[in-house]
Amino acid sequence: MSSTRDIDALIDLMAKLPGLGPRSARRAVLHLIRKRALLLTPLADMMQTVAATARECLNCGNVGTADVCDICVSEKRATGELCVVEDVADLWAMERSGSFKGRYHVLGGTLSALDAIGPSELRIPRLIDRVATENITEVILALNATIDGQTTAHYIADQLDGQVSLTSLAQGVPIGGELDYLDDGTITAALRARKSV
Repeated sequence: MSSTRDIDALIDLMAKLPGLGPRSARRAVLHLIRKRALLLTPLADMMQTVAATARECLNCGNVGTADVCDICVSEKRATGELCVVEDVADLWAMERSGSFKGRYHVLGGTLSALDAIGPSELRIPRLIDRVATENITEVILALNATIDGQTTAHYIADQLDGQVSLTSLAQGVPIGGELDYLDDGTITAALRARKSV
């Protein structure tokens, strides 16, 4: 088996990626090997480049290749609006929608007593500093509708109370959603957030 040791090690590493288990990783690695010139070599080169150049934005926590990300340096972004998200994937999801034109702040997780994650383990102190120094007029809490997400939102709201306008994303029935397929929590949130027609 020593002749496949490197391939097995690659499969084990790929299996650690989100959404890939051992079987999916095995299929992906075999596909990459079959398409070595087209996929494997360029992928390996790009991974090496990204490993050397990727870094967190010093201002917001986004991921890029510069000390300050393109969003933070853009003069086209609304400087008074700050959207607070849990992680970079959430920031990228907001950007995909194209509906938010302000700036972001990535917390790097949520508060969790069970996991011993407090405010200092997240970028909450930096958020409070940004609100005080960057002329922010509105903080939009775009955190996940989980217990930890809501706990984090309440903590941030308490810390920023009276300093800035605080809003959160609406919660409830998604566009195209059928009530029969929604969980009880989503229906309850939608009912509480109902609006006039």
